[in-house]
Amino acid sequence: MNRFYFESGTVCLAAPAASEPPLVKGASWDTRVGAFRAEAMRYRDWLTLLVRAEVPLCDEVRAYDELALVHRRTMPPRGYQSDAVAAWERSGRRGLIVLPTGAGKTYVAEMCIARAQRSTLVCVPTIELLFQWHDRLQSAFGEIVGVVGGGEYEPRPITVITYQSAGRMIDHLGARFGLLICDECHHLPSPAYSEIARCSIAPFRLGLSATPERADQGHALFDELLGPEVFRREVDDLAGRYLSSYEQVPITVSLDPIDAELYRTLRGEYLSFLRERGLRMRGPADWGAFVAEASRSKRGRRAFRAFREQRRIAFCAPAKLRALNEIFGRHADARILVFTNDNDTVYRISRAFLLPALTHRTPGRERKELLERFRDGRYPCLVTSRVLNEGVDVPEANVAVVVSGTSSTREQIQRLGRILRPQEGKQARLYELITGETVEVAVSERRRSG
Repeated sequence: MNRFYFESGTVCLAAPAASEPPLVKGASWDTRVGAFRAEAMRYRDWLTLLVRAEVPLCDEVRAYDELALVHRRTMPPRGYQSDAVAAWERSGRRGLIVLPTGAGKTYVAEMCIARAQRSTLVCVPTIELLFQWHDRLQSAFGEIVGVVGGGEYEPRPITVITYQSAGRMIDHLGARFGLLICDECHHLPSPAYSEIARCSIAPFRLGLSATPERADQGHALFDELLGPEVFRREVDDLAGRYLSSYEQVPITVSLDPIDAELYRTLRGEYLSFLRERGLRMRGPADWGAFVAEASRSKRGRRAFRAFREQRRIAFCAPAKLRALNEIFGRHADARILVFTNDNDTVYRISRAFLLPALTHRTPGRERKELLERFRDGRYPCLVTSRVLNEGVDVPEANVAVVVSGTSSTREQIQRLGRILRPQEGKQARLYELITGETVEVAVSERRRSG
C-alpha cells in the first residue's frame, strides 16, 4: 500500500522510485523523503490518475469534512445569481464569477458553499471584509464561523482568513478545506499570494471579483489557480434593476495662472529627463526604471522631485476645492464619499471642510466608528484615499467624488461600486474632478475607457 499524504503545502506519494506510478503535472522524486512530491493543488488530479491506474493507496491527504449545512436565507436569489452558481457547477465547481460591487457576490458564495457541503476557507484582502464575511456566513448558516487574521486565530469548518494570514499559514492549513473561495480574487496572482492556491488541496474553488484583470497580466494564472471564468455581468447589465441607476459627471477645472506656469516648468523638467535617458512610462516596470535612473544623479533626483510636485499641483488644484464645495452645496442631503489618490490631499480636504478623514493610518477602532457614523447619518461625508476602494459595504452612499486617482480601470469601477448598492429611489452620481491641460486628462480617459 502506497502512502499518499500532505506535507507543508505539497502532496507526497511514498512509492518506490522504481515503481513509476502515474505522475501528475509538476510531480518529481524527492530524495529527502523518499517520495514523489507535487503542489497541493494537484491533489484531485493526481488522486484521479492513481485510482484509474488501480495503484494501491492509503490516502492520508484529505483532512476536510463533508458538512450538513442548511442555508437559512429566505430571500430568493436573483436570476443572474442562480445562473452564476449553475455555471460554476457545470465547470466542476471551479472558476471565476465576475459581478460588479453591490450585485450580491457574497450571496452567490453562500449558495456555492451550500452546494459543495465541504469545509470552506474564504480569503479576503482586508480586516473590514474579514468581519463582514464572518457575520454574513454565520447568519447564513447558523454555524460558528472561524476567523484567522486581525489578531484572531480560530479555524473552523467554515473559516474566513485574510490573504496576508493565509499566505503565512496555508502550508499547514492547506489540507483542511475542500472549498477555497477567494474574494477580490485579483489579489491572488501576486507572487505573495498565489501560493495560497498552490498549497491548498481544495478540489472546489471559487474566485469572486468585479475586476479580475491585472495590469501585469497575472489574470492568465486564474485558470490554473482557481479555474476558468464561468460567469460575468458588468455594471451596465444590472444598473437600474438590481443596482442603482447612476450617472458619471466629469468636471474639468483650470489651474490658477501661477500654478499653470509652475506645472509646465516642472513637467518639462521631468519629460526632458525621460527623453535624455530614453525612458517611456507605459507601466509598472517603466516606473521602476525611472526611479532607479533618477536615484543615480542630482539631475535625476531633481527630475523625480519635479514629477512629484507637478502631480501634486494637478491632483489638488485650488479649483478642485471650489468645485468640491459646489458639489457639497448641490447635494446637501446626500451621503458623500470623497476619494483622492494620496493621504496628503485627504488631510487637506478634511481640514478645509472640517470633514472626517479615513486612511490606512486610521486605527481599526476609529475606522469602524467612522463607518458606523457614516451609515447612520451622523457623518454625511467621509474623505478617504484608497482604503474604501474595495470591500466596504456602505449602501447609504449615493454620491462619490473622485478628486484624484490612478489610470486604473479597476479603481474607477471599485469607486463607482461604493455608491451602487440598491436602495428605494436611489440615483447614484460619480463626480470626477479633472485638472485641464495636465496629465490628469489622459489619466481620466484611460481609467474610464478601460
